[in-house]
Amino acid sequence: MTDNLFPIDKKILSRSAKETLLQQHSQVIWLYGLSGSGKSTLANALERRLHAEGLATVLLDGDNVRRGLNAGLGFSDEDRMENIRRIAEVSKLFVEAGIVTLNSFITPQNNLRGIARNIIGAQNLIEIYVECSFEECARRDVKGLYAKAKAGEVSNFTGQDSSFEAPENPDLTLNTEKTSEAETLEILYQFIRPRLNLK
Repeated sequence: MTDNLFPIDKKILSRSAKETLLQQHSQVIWLYGLSGSGKSTLANALERRLHAEGLATVLLDGDNVRRGLNAGLGFSDEDRMENIRRIAEVSKLFVEAGIVTLNSFITPQNNLRGIARNIIGAQNLIEIYVECSFEECARRDVKGLYAKAKAGEVSNFTGQDSSFEAPENPDLTLNTEKTSEAETLEILYQFIRPRLNLK
Protein backbone atom coordinates (compact mmCIF):
# COMPACT_ATOMS: atom_id res chain seq x y z
CA MET A 1 0.00 0.00 0.00
CA THR A 2 2.75 2.49 0.97
CA ASP A 3 4.56 1.67 -2.27
CA ASN A 4 2.05 3.90 -4.04
CA LEU A 5 2.59 6.93 -1.78
CA PHE A 6 4.83 9.76 -2.94
CA PRO A 7 5.16 12.38 -0.14
CA ILE A 8 6.19 15.84 -1.32
CA ASP A 9 7.96 16.79 1.92
CA LYS A 10 11.02 18.26 0.17
CA LYS A 11 8.85 20.47 -2.07
CA ILE A 12 6.73 21.97 0.71
CA LEU A 13 7.50 25.48 1.95
CA SER A 14 9.79 25.09 4.97
CA ARG A 15 8.77 25.43 8.58
CA SER A 16 11.45 28.09 9.12
CA ALA A 17 9.93 30.22 6.34
CA LYS A 18 6.55 30.03 8.05
CA GLU A 19 8.03 30.78 11.48
CA THR A 20 9.84 33.80 10.05
CA LEU A 21 6.61 35.12 8.57
CA LEU A 22 4.79 34.64 11.89
CA GLN A 23 7.78 35.79 13.99
CA GLN A 24 7.48 32.89 16.38
CA HIS A 25 9.02 29.49 17.13
CA SER A 26 6.36 26.80 16.82
CA GLN A 27 6.04 24.24 19.60
CA VAL A 28 3.48 21.77 20.91
CA ILE A 29 2.58 22.53 24.52
CA TRP A 30 0.95 19.32 25.78
CA LEU A 31 -0.91 19.59 29.09
CA TYR A 32 -1.96 16.30 30.66
CA GLY A 33 -3.52 15.18 33.92
CA LEU A 34 -6.72 13.83 35.40
CA SER A 35 -10.15 15.03 34.28
CA GLY A 36 -10.90 18.18 36.25
CA SER A 37 -7.27 18.95 37.07
CA GLY A 38 -7.40 22.27 35.22
CA LYS A 39 -5.78 21.41 31.87
CA SER A 40 -8.40 23.00 29.63
CA THR A 41 -8.73 26.07 31.83
CA LEU A 42 -4.98 26.67 31.71
CA ALA A 43 -4.67 25.94 27.98
CA ASN A 44 -7.53 28.32 27.20
CA ALA A 45 -6.10 31.10 29.37
CA LEU A 46 -2.59 30.64 27.97
CA GLU A 47 -3.84 30.73 24.39
CA ARG A 48 -5.72 33.97 25.02
CA ARG A 49 -2.61 35.55 26.55
CA LEU A 50 -0.38 34.45 23.68
CA HIS A 51 -2.96 35.58 21.12
CA ALA A 52 -3.09 39.01 22.75
CA GLU A 53 0.66 39.25 22.12
CA GLY A 54 0.18 38.49 18.44
CA LEU A 55 1.17 34.81 18.37
CA ALA A 56 -0.63 32.42 16.01
CA THR A 57 -2.02 29.55 18.06
CA VAL A 58 -4.37 26.60 17.92
CA LEU A 59 -5.95 24.78 20.86
CA LEU A 60 -6.73 21.06 20.65
CA ASP A 61 -8.92 19.85 23.52
CA GLY A 62 -9.96 16.32 24.39
CA ASP A 63 -13.74 16.68 24.20
CA ASN A 64 -13.61 18.82 21.04
CA VAL A 65 -11.36 16.38 19.19
CA ARG A 66 -13.47 13.38 20.20
CA ARG A 67 -16.54 15.15 18.86
CA GLY A 68 -15.00 15.45 15.38
CA LEU A 69 -11.68 13.96 14.26
CA ASN A 70 -11.81 11.09 16.75
CA ALA A 71 -15.56 10.50 16.87
CA GLY A 72 -16.16 6.78 17.18
CA LEU A 73 -13.17 6.08 19.40
CA GLY A 74 -13.94 4.80 22.88
CA PHE A 75 -11.78 4.55 25.98
CA SER A 76 -10.26 1.10 25.66
CA ASP A 77 -6.44 0.93 25.70
CA GLU A 78 -6.43 0.50 21.92
CA ASP A 79 -8.76 3.45 21.32
CA ARG A 80 -6.83 5.68 23.72
CA MET A 81 -3.66 4.86 21.81
CA GLU A 82 -5.26 5.68 18.46
CA ASN A 83 -6.72 8.88 19.93
CA ILE A 84 -3.26 10.07 20.99
CA ARG A 85 -1.63 8.94 17.74
CA ARG A 86 -4.05 10.99 15.63
CA ILE A 87 -3.71 14.03 17.88
CA ALA A 88 0.09 13.81 17.70
CA GLU A 89 0.02 13.59 13.90
CA VAL A 90 -2.25 16.65 13.68
CA SER A 91 -0.01 18.51 16.15
CA LYS A 92 3.01 17.70 14.00
CA LEU A 93 1.28 19.28 10.99
CA PHE A 94 0.59 22.47 12.96
CA VAL A 95 4.21 22.68 14.13
CA GLU A 96 5.40 22.37 10.54
CA ALA A 97 3.00 25.23 9.69
CA GLY A 98 4.72 27.44 12.29
CA ILE A 99 1.78 27.42 14.71
CA VAL A 100 2.03 27.31 18.50
CA THR A 101 -0.14 24.32 19.40
CA LEU A 102 -1.72 23.89 22.82
CA ASN A 103 -2.99 20.42 23.64
CA SER A 104 -5.21 19.46 26.57
CA PHE A 105 -5.60 15.69 26.92
CA ILE A 106 -5.64 13.32 29.89
CA THR A 107 -2.88 11.17 28.26
CA PRO A 108 -2.92 8.83 31.26
CA GLN A 109 0.02 6.52 30.61
CA ASN A 110 3.72 6.96 29.93
CA ASN A 111 3.59 4.83 26.78
CA LEU A 112 0.98 7.20 25.31
CA ARG A 113 3.19 10.18 26.12
CA GLY A 114 6.04 8.33 24.44
CA ILE A 115 3.95 7.82 21.29
CA ALA A 116 3.23 11.56 21.14
CA ARG A 117 6.89 12.41 21.75
CA ASN A 118 8.09 10.06 19.01
CA ILE A 119 5.65 11.43 16.43
CA ILE A 120 6.04 15.12 17.23
CA GLY A 121 9.73 15.00 18.12
CA ALA A 122 11.07 15.72 21.60
CA GLN A 123 12.58 19.01 20.36
CA ASN A 124 9.10 20.20 19.33
CA LEU A 125 7.21 19.11 22.43
CA ILE A 126 6.85 20.77 25.84
CA GLU A 127 5.25 18.36 28.33
CA ILE A 128 3.26 19.96 31.15
CA TYR A 129 1.91 17.75 33.93
CA VAL A 130 -1.14 19.34 35.56
CA GLU A 131 -1.06 17.57 38.89
CA CYS A 132 -4.16 17.23 41.04
CA SER A 133 -5.30 14.35 43.23
CA PHE A 134 -8.20 12.12 42.24
CA GLU A 135 -9.98 13.20 45.43
CA GLU A 136 -9.71 16.89 44.62
CA CYS A 137 -10.76 16.37 41.00
CA ALA A 138 -13.75 14.35 42.26
CA ARG A 139 -14.63 17.16 44.67
CA ARG A 140 -14.56 19.71 41.81
CA ASP A 141 -16.32 17.35 39.38
CA VAL A 142 -16.77 20.17 36.86
CA LYS A 143 -18.34 17.88 34.22
CA GLY A 144 -20.24 15.59 36.58
CA LEU A 145 -18.15 12.63 35.38
CA TYR A 146 -16.87 11.54 38.78
CA ALA A 147 -20.42 11.18 40.10
CA LYS A 148 -21.38 9.19 37.01
CA ALA A 149 -18.28 6.98 37.34
CA LYS A 150 -19.05 6.33 41.01
CA ALA A 151 -22.59 5.33 40.05
CA GLY A 152 -21.23 2.96 37.40
CA GLU A 153 -22.54 5.04 34.51
CA VAL A 154 -19.07 5.66 33.00
CA SER A 155 -16.71 2.79 32.22
CA ASN A 156 -12.90 2.87 31.91
CA PHE A 157 -12.82 6.09 33.94
CA THR A 158 -9.28 7.35 34.44
CA GLY A 159 -8.11 7.13 38.03
CA GLN A 160 -10.89 4.75 39.04
CA ASP A 161 -10.97 1.65 36.81
CA SER A 162 -8.38 2.85 34.28
CA SER A 163 -4.95 3.80 35.57
CA PHE A 164 -3.22 7.16 35.50
CA GLU A 165 0.56 6.92 35.67
CA ALA A 166 2.54 9.79 37.12
CA PRO A 167 4.90 11.09 34.43
CA GLU A 168 8.56 10.14 34.49
CA ASN A 169 10.12 13.40 33.37
CA PRO A 170 7.75 16.26 32.44
CA ASP A 171 9.24 19.58 31.42
CA LEU A 172 7.08 21.31 34.03
CA THR A 173 4.73 20.17 36.80
CA LEU A 174 1.89 22.44 37.90
CA ASN A 175 0.02 21.50 41.07
CA THR A 176 -3.42 23.07 40.85
CA GLU A 177 -4.27 22.07 44.42
CA LYS A 178 -1.45 24.15 45.86
CA THR A 179 -1.58 27.25 43.66
CA SER A 180 -4.43 29.43 42.47
CA GLU A 181 -5.52 29.55 38.85
CA ALA A 182 -3.89 32.96 38.35
CA GLU A 183 -0.61 31.85 39.99
CA THR A 184 -0.52 28.62 38.00
CA LEU A 185 -1.13 30.45 34.72
CA GLU A 186 1.69 32.88 35.49
CA ILE A 187 4.12 30.02 36.20
CA LEU A 188 3.07 28.35 32.95
CA TYR A 189 3.34 31.55 30.92
CA GLN A 190 6.79 32.45 32.27
CA PHE A 191 8.02 28.94 31.47
CA ILE A 192 6.55 28.80 27.96
CA ARG A 193 6.93 32.33 26.58
CA PRO A 194 10.74 32.42 26.07
CA ARG A 195 10.57 29.11 24.22
CA LEU A 196 8.38 30.63 21.52
CA ASN A 197 10.85 33.29 20.42
CA LEU A 198 12.65 32.85 17.12
CA LYS A 199 16.15 31.50 17.64
